[in-house]
Amino acid sequence: MEWYKFNGEKLKYPIEVMVDLAIVHEMSNGNKIKVCVGTDSQVKGTLTQFATVLLFLREKKGGYIYFTRQKSALKLSIKERMIAEVTMSIQWTYELFPILQKYSIPLEVHADINTDSTFKSNTALKEAMGYIMGMGYVFKAKPEAFASSYCADRLVH
Repeated sequence: MEWYKFNGEKLKYPIEVMVDLAIVHEMSNGNKIKVCVGTDSQVKGTLTQFATVLLFLREKKGGYIYFTRQKSALKLSIKERMIAEVTMSIQWTYELFPILQKYSIPLEVHADINTDSTFKSNTALKEAMGYIMGMGYVFKAKPEAFASSYCADRLVH
């Protein structure tokens, strides 16, 4: 899986190494950070395109992201697609959690699911919340899920 900076530059090292280096760099600069993981998707013809982001938020000093993209030819219902997004976020959260835990970095998993029941994505809210919180992670949905609904949304195409 290839990961990139927001400007499209491919990361030089595996994501695990880059996350570790980013945390050490931020801590050495005296920055307090948290990491948010989120995925968004978009259906284009017969393909569903996904973008997953790792958002590094510096307290009162902005932030930056690393991202990866995937495509799927599976035809998914809106609920299945929302759960697929959450699954991708959980996959990377689970992979990177030991690094974040080593440095006591707070973590949130953001789901691009609306809390308003008038929106289609809401059909997956209970399952997504249970999945993320059941894994022991902090769950955020729209409008608080900016890693997925804003950052990843800009990168899926």
